[in-house]
Amino acid sequence: MDYDAIVIGSGPNGLAAAVELARSGASVLVREARDTVGGGTRTAELTLPGFHHDVCSACHPMGILSPFFRSLKLEDHGLQWASSDISVAHPLDDEPAVLLTRSIEETAAGLGADGERYARLVRPFAERIHDLLPDALGPLGIPRHPFLLARFGLTGLRSARGLARRFSGERAKALLAGCAGHATQPLENPLTAAMTLMFLVSGHAEDWPVAVGGSQAITAALASVLRAHGGVIETGAPVGSLEELPPSKVVLFDTAPDQLARLGRDHLPARYRRQLTAYRYGPGSFKLDWALSGPIPWRDPAVGRAATVHLGGTLDEIARGERDAFEGRIPERPYVLMVQQSALDPTRAPAGSHTAYAYCHVPAGSDEDMTARIEAQIERFAPGFRDLVLMRHSMGPKDFHAYSPNYVGGAVTGGVADWRQLFTRPAVRLDPYATPNPRLYICSASTPPGGGVHGMCGYHGARSALRRMARLTAARW
Repeated sequence: MDYDAIVIGSGPNGLAAAVELARSGASVLVREARDTVGGGTRTAELTLPGFHHDVCSACHPMGILSPFFRSLKLEDHGLQWASSDISVAHPLDDEPAVLLTRSIEETAAGLGADGERYARLVRPFAERIHDLLPDALGPLGIPRHPFLLARFGLTGLRSARGLARRFSGERAKALLAGCAGHATQPLENPLTAAMTLMFLVSGHAEDWPVAVGGSQAITAALASVLRAHGGVIETGAPVGSLEELPPSKVVLFDTAPDQLARLGRDHLPARYRRQLTAYRYGPGSFKLDWALSGPIPWRDPAVGRAATVHLGGTLDEIARGERDAFEGRIPERPYVLMVQQSALDPTRAPAGSHTAYAYCHVPAGSDEDMTARIEAQIERFAPGFRDLVLMRHSMGPKDFHAYSPNYVGGAVTGGVADWRQLFTRPAVRLDPYATPNPRLYICSASTPPGGGVHGMCGYHGARSALRRMARLTAARW
């Protein structure tokens, strides 16, 4: 059978691209190498029977806010969100945790003298989040709300550490540092303030959620939408060469740039392929999943209600750990991102039991076992945590790369999003999704706006392909 479009890879971006193509009237085939769709949004019993763990992504602030996902009404296709009144808890030594909640006033009240200054920072963007996101989560172009985007951009251009200088107290600085750690680069780098501000604002727009039953539910809903529009999904179907694909007008890659370079070696110019192979992926990740016999005994009980916990103490400590990982050193006291899925979604574990998930950044390809360091950071704020562990499961950078070829060196966010390749990812082109070959496109997290479960890379990749598809006829490679 001939298709208008073939998508290689079924992560959230691959499925998003396929859905946008299909609902625009194109016939679409998705080819997935593994036996299930999902990419970075799969769920499995990694520890014990009945304990359902997210293999990669776990908490989804950008998923619930994604302009594209919202347009699809994924809830009509089985997706349910579970959330708490606390999106982020940031424990500190010898004082109550800093809490990010939907209420700007409540969050600001926990920051002491910095509260009013914090409210002034986030309120203009939180009040217009649905105007901001379509412009912010896309490639460079003509924005629909230029003044709002410019205001956000002027703040976001600086470093996270520079943004933190607006505040005098350690509590506000720690809250910013925890959100900045999601950028997977030194907090001194330009543009890390944009990531920091986006995560803060997202917490005031929606409570950070997990997907009921596991992150797999997100891609299951996307697959349901695709099939409703006539799309076809083939699993257990790796692609060894473009020549083995059915005839199609275009092929979209939900893959890392190196896979596009390899599969497209006979169809792409050498100069473009050199840009793809020079793409920088950044640090890797080391992740732990636990089956627990009970709730985590946080010293501050409010932390137990949070969707996400940022562990690392002060801004200086977090900045040091993130800089070490980026520059190739093992952080002794790593910044740890932790998600408490079962605290929000009881279906994740047997009655009375719990799951937990945490990861830290490490040098790309590292073999270092970070279990003791991660658990030490948890014990620091929740004494007795280790006594609850029934079983743990770990994944290091090489495990992540083996799990998905997209995670080169264990980098799970699609590559470094610094000033050198935030908008020029994966190569320097006016249209970052299009390649020099009008039949080949890339729509993975290695394109703007980058990592996260939001589907916007796939959506924009599909729109790029649709603009040229009408001029192409189906042909075998």
